[in-house]
Amino acid sequence: MGSFQVLFVALLVTAVAFEQSFVDANFSKSMYFNWGASHSSILGNGDDLQLVLDSTSGSGVQTKRAFLFGSIEMLIKLVPGNSAGTVTAYYLSSTGSKHDEIDFEFLGNVSGQPYTIHTNIYTQGNGSREQQFYLWFDPTADFHNYTIHWNPTEVVWYIDSIPIRVFRNYENEGIAYPSKQGMRVYSSIWNADNWATRGGLVKIDWYSAPFVARFRHFRARACKWNGPVSIDQCASKSPANWWTSPVYSQLSYAKKGQMKWVRDNHMIYDYCKDTKRFQGNMPPECFKPQF
Repeated sequence: MGSFQVLFVALLVTAVAFEQSFVDANFSKSMYFNWGASHSSILGNGDDLQLVLDSTSGSGVQTKRAFLFGSIEMLIKLVPGNSAGTVTAYYLSSTGSKHDEIDFEFLGNVSGQPYTIHTNIYTQGNGSREQQFYLWFDPTADFHNYTIHWNPTEVVWYIDSIPIRVFRNYENEGIAYPSKQGMRVYSSIWNADNWATRGGLVKIDWYSAPFVARFRHFRARACKWNGPVSIDQCASKSPANWWTSPVYSQLSYAKKGQMKWVRDNHMIYDYCKDTKRFQGNMPPECFKPQF
């Protein structure tokens, strides 16, 4: 094979590899309303989304495409004022009874009280891995970046580039990990006043409606899910699959320091410390180092 042919083949392989990495341009191109479209909207150049909850309905969107591994990010400005009983959700999920799911949920509160950031991860249909935090800023005053970074080694939840939680892959020790199902990205706002605020004690004040959550700059730098063939393609180590680089296999020393600060000062619930709930039979990942 001549040098030109070698170069051509190399470029073709690189092009195919990079085709796996998909960057969503905006909401209008990459998402659609799956409910409540009549009173929500995609604005401007398609990069601004408003989701609305009122007494008639909530609303939600989802991506047209599913992904397996990569980085999913969104700028979100949460419902201001009395948001008690509302939940604004931003998450990845597959479908079916054995689904995988990675969650950010923002639980509203009465005016002047902090939002609760509720995180969870489901593997093979099993969740119950909640960790909750109060924020160190007002999430209703401006947009903030919420990112889910997901690769074959770990899932990391970030807020404004600060990691707050890690879930590592221990599949080789029998602990399920989301590595074999493509997941779409979802965002929604809905009435959850049976549980969201103080365990359901505080109900929605419909006189404060409509409740509006705002979203910008949705980006999915991620591997496109094309069925089971993607399980190996998206996990393979290649320049195109940047999420498999060793630099993303574990948090840096500086990032670990940031996460320790968040967890020491702003964490309010960790399922791995709730021995009463699990009656001493703690989930196995609770005994494994996560970061």
